Amino acid sequence: MYKGSCLCGSIQLSLNGGVTDIIHCHCSLCRKASGSAYATNGFIDAEDLKLIDNDKTLTFYESSEGKRKYFCQTCGSPIYSSNSQSPKRFRLRLGILDTDISERPISHNFVTSKANWDDLDAELPRSEKHEAGRK
Repeated sequence: MYKGSCLCGSIQLSLNGGVTDIIHCHCSLCRKASGSAYATNGFIDAEDLKLIDNDKTLTFYESSEGKRKYFCQTCGSPIYSSNSQSPKRFRLRLGILDTDISERPISHNFVTSKANWDDLDAELPRSEKHEAGRK
């Protein structure tokens, strides 16, 4: 079982199943929705997702007909997306998970749409905390 929560903690989730087809999506829509270089998403069975939302902060944006992106209206954390053409599967934003997962990404997608500053093969310094020199 996996556990997760939004940034402000008002939405808690548990996932009683696995995650499949994990990808790093570099399309412009995922970049905008995540505010980052890419979004890491994986498919889950809708029936395996249990949400606790006592403050009723889960809301959605319908990006196109039948496609909804669910997020916390308090902190803005993206949670999952749904597609009416495949109602038994959700695409979970893996950054929402608090527990480690055993599954791994299978690909970087839409790399021709990646941000021009994103270098997939960069050998950048790695830090356990803030970057070197930051006060």
